[in-house]
Amino acid sequence: MIDELAGAANVEVETLRQRVHAAMPSTQQALEDLVRLPSVAFPGLPREPVESCARAVADLLRTSGLPDVRFIDVPPDPPTVYGQRPAALGAPTVLLYAHYDVQPAGAAERWSNPPYEPTVREGRLYGRGAADDKAGIVAHSAALRALGQDSPLGIKVLIEGAEETGSGGLEAHIAAHPDLVAADAIVVCDLGNVALGQPTLTTSLRGVATIDLTVESLAAPVHSGSYGGVAPDALVALIRLLSTLHDEQGAPAVEGLEALPYAGAPGTEDELRVNAAVLPGVDLVGRGSVEERLFTGPAINVIGMDVPSVESATNAVIPKARARVSVRVAPTQDPAAAGEAVVRHLQAHIPWHVKATFTVPEAGRGYLARRGGRAQNVARWALVQAYGRPVIEIGEGGSVPLVAAFHAAAPDADIILLGVDDPLSHTHGFDESVDLGELERCTLAEALFLSGLAS
Repeated sequence: MIDELAGAANVEVETLRQRVHAAMPSTQQALEDLVRLPSVAFPGLPREPVESCARAVADLLRTSGLPDVRFIDVPPDPPTVYGQRPAALGAPTVLLYAHYDVQPAGAAERWSNPPYEPTVREGRLYGRGAADDKAGIVAHSAALRALGQDSPLGIKVLIEGAEETGSGGLEAHIAAHPDLVAADAIVVCDLGNVALGQPTLTTSLRGVATIDLTVESLAAPVHSGSYGGVAPDALVALIRLLSTLHDEQGAPAVEGLEALPYAGAPGTEDELRVNAAVLPGVDLVGRGSVEERLFTGPAINVIGMDVPSVESATNAVIPKARARVSVRVAPTQDPAAAGEAVVRHLQAHIPWHVKATFTVPEAGRGYLARRGGRAQNVARWALVQAYGRPVIEIGEGGSVPLVAAFHAAAPDADIILLGVDDPLSHTHGFDESVDLGELERCTLAEALFLSGLAS
C-alpha cells in the first residue's frame, strides 16, 4: 500500500480540484441534457428516446477525449455505448461503467416537477435518472476531461442501455468477448454514499434469483356459494404456499440459503426505519444484525402476483393464481443453487395436491471485493482527498449484474464500486435527485483515482 500512495502523492491534487470545480457548470448542463431524454428501455415503450440518449452519450464521450467511440449491438436491448483510448507502453488500463437507461417515472402528479424537466432546488438536481445513473455518466466524462489527454492511462468506457430491465444481453456479450472489458481496474459508478458527504466504497453485492410459480386447482372458476368450502381455491393455496417461506420473525425459512458475516460499517435499526420509511409501530423482520440481514444474508420477497383485483372481483372460487418471488443471495452463493433450494422448499409444501409449476427466469451472481489491491488502495486515497473524510466500507443488498460478468471476464482486475447517490436521492422513486456538491466530489475522486493509478 505504501508504494501505491507514494505514487499517488505525485498527483497534482489542487490542479485537478480546480479543473473539476471550474467545469461544474458544463457538467451540470450535460446531466440536465441527459435527464431530459426519457430513456426507459422496458419492452413496449418508445425506443426513439432511448436511442437519442445513446447518441447523446456517445457525443459526450467524444468530447471527453476518447478517439474511438462506437455502438455495440446487443439485441434485443438498446445499444451499448463504448469508447476507448489505448494505454501507453507499460501503463495500466481502466474500464469505467455506467448506464443510460432509467426506471419509468410513474405517476407524474407524484413528482414536485415534471420528471423529465430537470429542476434545481437547494443544491439538488431533480429528475428521473439524475442519480441513477446519468450522474455516473457525467462523472466519468468530467473526470476524463479533468485528467486530460496527456495521461498514459488506457481508458475504456462502457455505458449500458438496459441495466434496469435486467435482460442480460450485455452480460452475454461480455462473456463472448472478454477482451472488450480487459483492464487492470474497473470503476462502476452506479452506487452511492451512506450519507451526504461521506465517502463510501461498496465491497460486496448480493446475488439474486427470481422464481415464478403458478398454482392451478380448477379447470374454470365456479360459484363460491355453490362450491366454496369444498372446491380448492388456487389463491388461498398460493397464499398458504408463500407463507411457508418465512418463520414467525420474518426470517427466510428455506434450507440451503447461505449467509456470510458482515465486516463493513455498522448501522442501526433506527437509521433503517427512517431510510426505508417504515411506518410507526411496525416491526422489522428477520434476525441477526441489520447489516447481515441487508448485505450478506438471504432475503425473500414476493414482488408480484397475478390475481383478480378487488374492483373486478366476483363471487367465484379462483382456479389459477401466479406469483413472482425475488430471492437475494449471499455474495458468494451460487444464485442458481439458491433458486433451486427455494423451489425444492415450495415443492415440499404444496397444499391439497394442487398443480404447481415453477420457473427461474433470472439468476445473477453477487460479488465480494478482493482486499488490498493496488487500485483499491488508490481509490481510498482519492476519496479521502476529494471528500476530506475517512472512507467507510459497506455492503449492498441489491445486485449489479454486470459486476459478476466483469469479474468473470477480468478476474485479476480490482473492481471499484462507488457513486453519487445518497439516502435523499430516492432512486427508482418519485422526486429522484442528485446533490450537485456530491457530484463534484465524486467526479474529483475519480479524476484523482485515474491520475494516481497512472503515476
